[in-house]
Amino acid sequence: MNTGRWAGVLTGRHAREFADRLGPGLITGAADDDPSGLATYSQAGAQFGAGLLWTVLFTTPLMIGIQLVSARIGWLTGQGLCASIRRVMPFWVTAAIVTLLMVANTLNIAADIAAMGEALRLLIGGPSTHGVALLFGLLCTVLPIWLGFNAMVRMLKWLTLALLSYVAVVFMLHVNWETVLKQSLIPHLSHGGAYWVMVVAVLGTTISPYLFFWQAAQEAEQRQRLDASGGSEKAIAPTAMYVREHLYRIKLDTTVGMVFSNLIAFCVILATALTLHANNITDIQTTAQAAEALRPLAGELAFTLFALGIIGTGMLAVPVLAASSGYAVADALQWRSGLDNHLLEARGFYGVIGLGTLIGTLIDFTGLDPIKALVWSAVVNGVIAVPIMAVMMWLGTRREVLGDYTLTLRHRVLGWIATGVMGAAVIAMFTVH
Repeated sequence: MNTGRWAGVLTGRHAREFADRLGPGLITGAADDDPSGLATYSQAGAQFGAGLLWTVLFTTPLMIGIQLVSARIGWLTGQGLCASIRRVMPFWVTAAIVTLLMVANTLNIAADIAAMGEALRLLIGGPSTHGVALLFGLLCTVLPIWLGFNAMVRMLKWLTLALLSYVAVVFMLHVNWETVLKQSLIPHLSHGGAYWVMVVAVLGTTISPYLFFWQAAQEAEQRQRLDASGGSEKAIAPTAMYVREHLYRIKLDTTVGMVFSNLIAFCVILATALTLHANNITDIQTTAQAAEALRPLAGELAFTLFALGIIGTGMLAVPVLAASSGYAVADALQWRSGLDNHLLEARGFYGVIGLGTLIGTLIDFTGLDPIKALVWSAVVNGVIAVPIMAVMMWLGTRREVLGDYTLTLRHRVLGWIATGVMGAAVIAMFTVH
């Protein structure tokens, strides 16, 4: 009895310690599965069945590798990614990267907010989603300003649980796991242009530029906070043990976050392949359509879980999208930034967050339908990710940026493979017809 009780106490303590180690990496991975990403995965499953499951397994180590690079740069420098880029590259390069990032992020925000409004309409009814979209937009604007860093991180970590609804959907279906395993491990490549557009879309929504900037900024803020609490000695000359301890924490956090992210992507592709593709429903443009199509095929509970997941992931992803733009602009223009600051202390930073969310919300009130362009926004992310990844890999080898902790050979190989794969997929998209 006593042994069991103490074992339970130790297990609970270890679980809490493990959970405390998770933060930027877990949130980054979960934010990757935003409603626009879920729509891309739904389209991949509906259009090509299980034929694109291999992309999820293939990209997992690449995603871990490149996110480790951005997190490492952020923590070791104590600065956001754009601040490091600005140190070693001409300003016009930084400005171009920030501009492309803001355009892609704003379109993503518009698509995510519209998807959240449509999902809520499906759940509770109502003729229009505009009012709900405006409510979601305002909520996502106010939360980062009102909550502050610690409360925001806690809320985002809880919201990651919404993604488990997609795991539950898969377990409600009849899955031939032997067939799924074969299709996941052995790529079945197609020569059609549509296939490669979808491959780039999946890669672009899996390895997304905004994730680089968000995680680097969060690690930089953690470093600044630790230095402030530990005195100036650590900030000037951190010990090797101190650095190794945090680099290990970053590795654990990032690995868990990226594996979790791609597990959800795998489940969404598989669920839509087993239901929609298997019933010749291949033209899915939105996550809401995917959820609605699931209702007669997989049941009311599967539909409800899918729709609730859209809302939960949107509430997680929109603040991350907007904040990544805020960090990038603030770093490029050398403004004060960070969720630890009050509104008046970092007006420019919070202004970019609010403006990006507001513009994204207002797009849903125009004639432009961002939902129909979901895959193309993912394609844009895939295209602009290539030069950003190349710059990150170059930064990772610069001693004037990372000091004695430049990227190891293994990290360089993995990071350049990820960059090369993204580049090859983009070339294939434009050349294969």
